[in-house]
Amino acid sequence: MRTKLSGIVFIILLAHIYMMFTGGCAQISAPTGGPKDTLAPVLVKAAPENNSIQFTGNKVVLAFDEYIDLQDLPSNLLISPVQKYSPVISYNLKTITVKFKDTLAPNTTYSLNFGNAIKDINEGNVFKNFNYVFSTGDYIDSFELKGKVIMAETGKVDSTLMVLLYRNSPDTAVQHRKPDYTARLNGDGSFQFNYLPADQFSIYALKDGDGNKYYNAKSEIFGFHTEAININKNNPIISLSAFSEKTETPKSAPGFTGDKKGGDKYLRFQNNITAGRQDLLTTLELTCKNVLKKVELDSIVLCDTSFKKITGYSVSLDSTRKKIIIENKWQPENVLKLIIYKNGFQDSTGLTMSKNDTINFITRSISEYGSLKLSFKNIDLSKHPVLQFMDGENIKLKSAVTSPEWLNKMMLPGEYEVRILFDENNNGKWDSGDYSKKLQPEITLALPKKISIKADWENERDIDLKQ
Repeated sequence: MRTKLSGIVFIILLAHIYMMFTGGCAQISAPTGGPKDTLAPVLVKAAPENNSIQFTGNKVVLAFDEYIDLQDLPSNLLISPVQKYSPVISYNLKTITVKFKDTLAPNTTYSLNFGNAIKDINEGNVFKNFNYVFSTGDYIDSFELKGKVIMAETGKVDSTLMVLLYRNSPDTAVQHRKPDYTARLNGDGSFQFNYLPADQFSIYALKDGDGNKYYNAKSEIFGFHTEAININKNNPIISLSAFSEKTETPKSAPGFTGDKKGGDKYLRFQNNITAGRQDLLTTLELTCKNVLKKVELDSIVLCDTSFKKITGYSVSLDSTRKKIIIENKWQPENVLKLIIYKNGFQDSTGLTMSKNDTINFITRSISEYGSLKLSFKNIDLSKHPVLQFMDGENIKLKSAVTSPEWLNKMMLPGEYEVRILFDENNNGKWDSGDYSKKLQPEITLALPKKISIKADWENERDIDLKQ
């Protein structure tokens, strides 16, 4: 007993000496935390086990190693084959329970892909694309189908589309019922189906506007594979081109001219001149809000600074009767005037101009343009490729490609997205598809890198179109 007390006194004495020399006071603090948790939840138990066969029940229980949360299940969870009635899914602490309402088909492999729905409750670490699989038969189906979906008109990707599979179904099935299997698109437009049986499938892409998971409106973005696919060990990589038959109303150009103070009391025109400088390569355009009822084209005069009329230009009205087009072989660095006489125009609401209008502008100089040479490899000229230089959603220039080398010495500087339209019917525009006629849309290829044009510079690019 004496020895034990002596030990305690010795420890207290040491602590007192330590405090005297350090000048500190004893402080009690909570232990510091460890590294931040960056790990997603882990499945530790499933009933029945993942990849089970001969499943006969109607309930699945999944247990994880930490507390979990489920986020946005309707947009994340994919069940294949697709269920007529959505299962009841609940979660509590570390457990997810799935109760099926449908009667499960015999000899069928089912998969539940939770997307990004499962995450831990503290740090929000996502268990990405967790897949739970079981079979009501004696084995798990193991065939795969891969592919990619692009927007036919732009060559770009819309990852909000879904890919649909119909098993042994007529062509009209996609127009009146849900598919048998669905898959999401990745950011690059690719998709993959897993756990498929050996059978014949029709495949489609759809941006489901009304949520019914089938194609029932021509305004919906849609794509289809012309032939049914026999699923086996050596399935082809599928390419789908999505399109919409709905046409959009073109946007009007900015920049009012005319009587700006009059508001809607007077007829006003817009023009496409930028910062007072007319592009040498394009027409001069005047646009009004309403249809023009009265049009006297000789009331538009192009002249020099001395008001001497220029020769060789033409003035026309387009089919909408809202746009007047002035075509001319513009010469560089010319100071010009466009005079619009007020008595020559009246719109469908009866508005007229309050006074004559004069637009002063100067044409661009040659040095403001750059030269661009493109050298193509593996380009199919028989499909009538057309280059489209894009500024946002607007086509700034389009030009047919008739040989492996393309040259333009007059390009406006800037960075352009470049697309190649394969204009197979050679009508100068993109043509949509038509599922009722099993007609595929024309294809547009978007080049992965922008092309930069510098003023007064010879710009070159090599482009290999090998897929």
